[in-house]
Amino acid sequence: MKWVFRIFTLAYVIALGLFLVGTFGWVGQEPDPLAGVFLIPLGLPWNHFFEGDDTFGFFVTLLAPAINLGILWLVADLVDSREE
Repeated sequence: MKWVFRIFTLAYVIALGLFLVGTFGWVGQEPDPLAGVFLIPLGLPWNHFFEGDDTFGFFVTLLAPAINLGILWLVADLVDSREE
């Protein structure tokens, strides 16, 4: 279960980096309106529950996968404690 947590964390960090580079145009990249496309499936279903205006939607897109990451961490900790 720890591997699932690590893989999800890696996917979240990569998608977050692509989102920030595409949104703010860092490293010579043109700003892209579809920069958050990789964060959306990682944040399901929370990004649909907390939809809002543009500013709030920006933070929901960034933080919704963190909720799933926290849930995965709790489940991995629970599974590891039951194995001992």
